[in-house]
Amino acid sequence: MALAARPAPEWARDGIVYEVFPRVFSPPGTLAGVTARLDEIRKLGVTIVWLMPIHPIGRAKRKGTYGSPYSIQDYYAVNPDYGTKEDLKTLVREAHARGLKVILDVVANHTAWDSVLMSEPERYRRDASGRVLPPNPAWSDVAQLDYANPRTRRLMVDVLEHWLREADLDGFRCDMAGLLPTSFWEEARPELDRVKPGLFLLAEWSGPELLRKAFDADYDWPFHTALTRVLSRGSPASDIRATWEDERRTFPEGTLHLRFSDNHDERRAVARFGEAAALAASALVLTLDGIPLVYNGMEVGDTAESGGPALGERLPIFWPITERRPEFPRFYAQMIALRRAHAALRQGETVWLPSSDESRVVTYLRRGGGEEFLIVINLSSHPWAGPIPIERPADLVEVTPDVPPPLLPGASTSERTLAPVSWPTLRIDAWGFRVFRRPIA
Repeated sequence: MALAARPAPEWARDGIVYEVFPRVFSPPGTLAGVTARLDEIRKLGVTIVWLMPIHPIGRAKRKGTYGSPYSIQDYYAVNPDYGTKEDLKTLVREAHARGLKVILDVVANHTAWDSVLMSEPERYRRDASGRVLPPNPAWSDVAQLDYANPRTRRLMVDVLEHWLREADLDGFRCDMAGLLPTSFWEEARPELDRVKPGLFLLAEWSGPELLRKAFDADYDWPFHTALTRVLSRGSPASDIRATWEDERRTFPEGTLHLRFSDNHDERRAVARFGEAAALAASALVLTLDGIPLVYNGMEVGDTAESGGPALGERLPIFWPITERRPEFPRFYAQMIALRRAHAALRQGETVWLPSSDESRVVTYLRRGGGEEFLIVINLSSHPWAGPIPIERPADLVEVTPDVPPPLLPGASTSERTLAPVSWPTLRIDAWGFRVFRRPIA
């Protein structure tokens, strides 16, 4: 029997994460600017706010005008461009008042070249001549810490404990977690639990060893890679199921994965895949098992450059874009509400079904809480019709959100046309999806 993953807190298992880049989230680009929009975040239906790093950014070897927020100058300080420690405390306090949890991005693998820690070069990985090294040549704006040094380990645990106490955070998203020794995280976890029982640790990594004792969830990079292959490179949709099944075999039983189609490391999904395909990808993320991620701006179809060089600039989200893409906020609000209303979609069992053309369609069931959902998603630019191999189809009631798809090239209308169901055959628009529900004994 496979080893079990450490049990995540219930609020995380039920959660939907909303990633916030404070620099681009609001016109002022501050923590107070995030606080001012917490009611909108709550209204969207997400439950966990992930703040990207809020510390001062290094100037030495800086990339871009503002520098990457992952180039940390001082772990104990707040970036003055963002505000103060009091602003962070206010943000967390106001989020908690609205029933939201808050996790902070911690960058434990590397610092800026002008970090306050550079006065102690023995804390860093060095070559034979004693020269401090970057994690790899491409990451030229940061220097890698050395976790063979016990003092480095102690420092980072102290940093994490400090912010748990100082800001009353609910946990951390841990950048490049797999570049640190697993032993560090396993040693740190009990100490952090004593400070904040029930905290949530999310690893930006995909590795079974991290989920056994240290982390509550990891990044599902394999899922994201498979989804990209399907949407961008013409791979069969069955690759997604194959990736899911491979993870089920290799990861500890009960592992939670963060599912995503968009984040700050990538170009926007709407830019990579197109508007309709981006919504189809999100339909998958929001109905599959695991913890879904919404990156700020996705909910309005924002297309501002993201990832890579853009991380060092300031490209504010254009929130009025809803006037051009009104289907995006409707889609996210309705899909998130559907997930939150049904335990089967949050923590239920996933059962994959074959379709008559797996190169184009993914079909699966979610079961739990006395009900069952059938989800069918067309991951192609052509309409699909085919049989769905499911017993008692007449018991199913369609609950597909009333969201028109984006206008496809050459189309004359953007209204979704839900074709009548004649089981076992089902018809779905290009990039369309359909959701059905029924009670089960």
